[in-house]
Amino acid sequence: MINDTIVTIQGWVGSEPQLREVAGTSVTNFRVGCTPRRFNRTRQEWVDGATQWYGVSAWRVLGEHCKRSLNVGDAVIVHGRLNARTYDRNGVEATALEIDAVVVGHDLTRGVTAFSKTVGQVRRDERPQEQAATPADPWGADEVQEPAVAGAA
Repeated sequence: MINDTIVTIQGWVGSEPQLREVAGTSVTNFRVGCTPRRFNRTRQEWVDGATQWYGVSAWRVLGEHCKRSLNVGDAVIVHGRLNARTYDRNGVEATALEIDAVVVGHDLTRGVTAFSKTVGQVRRDERPQEQAATPADPWGADEVQEPAVAGAA
């Protein structure tokens, strides 16, 4: 872990997330494409570079949430450990870049999303109503207070 290469990428989901079991542990795999853009001063326009593709593995609860939340074409941010794997492709050695995800989220600079917090293994909106009561949000205010105005009576 000390010498792991940690990366954060911004891109688009390029394959339908696939959930499977590996030795009794759930993992979701999908691909993310990242296309860098550069401003060409000579042509006075933005130019796309070559798309870079990354395989993403999200384990356990993160993987289950990715399967339920992500679709092809979604803008995402992925943070995790980068691994390079080499393999033979028709007699030519090729390298695949893979990320063991620690955090995955929608990229809110590209659109909007809705969030449903989980409690244990169940989403709040899926629990029976009698169990849905939750303690007060420690970050929320119990009542709205108007800001004090200097010189007001």
